[in-house]
Amino acid sequence: MKIFLASTSLDEILWATENGLADGVVTTPAMHTPSAGGDSRAHLAEICRVTGLPVCATVGSVTSAEIYRDGRELAKISDQLLVQVPLVEDAIVAMRRLSAEGVRVVATLVFNAAQALLAAKVGASMVSTSMDQLDALGHDSSAVVRDIRAVFDGNAIECDVMAAYPRNAMQFTGCAIAGADSVAVTATVLRSLLLHPLTDRGLDQFLTDVSRNAATRRSP
Repeated sequence: MKIFLASTSLDEILWATENGLADGVVTTPAMHTPSAGGDSRAHLAEICRVTGLPVCATVGSVTSAEIYRDGRELAKISDQLLVQVPLVEDAIVAMRRLSAEGVRVVATLVFNAAQALLAAKVGASMVSTSMDQLDALGHDSSAVVRDIRAVFDGNAIECDVMAAYPRNAMQFTGCAIAGADSVAVTATVLRSLLLHPLTDRGLDQFLTDVSRNAATRRSP
């Protein structure tokens, strides 16, 4: 399962990529704050340049013509760009046109297998399911990912499944077990996956043992 870091912070992105923890980057318009630079497209180009990895960027429109226009402009930034498009009815034509022109489209706002199937049918190369939003409504987000995976595999559909924003290690593991091709996580969640109370306890014991052995070696 590939890991996409959900961030526009170059510091976070470089930390994840240089340590081999990220296979791609996911951005949203909300992430492009003034601190990330005034020109969001220039910043996206910089992310592509420093990582050399796939970078997902979202269109800023919801009407067909504008989605197509935004998608084309985003695709010009870099060959690494994947264009995220919300799966609404007005987006269908734009998604088909972009896909036909070789633009890799990621369908977002996909919350069940039926939507995922339709997104793939109109050309999406990846569908993104928000785990946090499903869980907030009491749905089993891992089951949704599992259903999408089963539908794609059962119908030989070549479309990847991204599980977006699991909040903890259990949900992250659930994404992998459910068959997600990739998962999008924040830097905070990614760092938290390295932690466990037993790891901390084991480290304390390890340091105690090392200190005791060192003291023994120094004794006459």
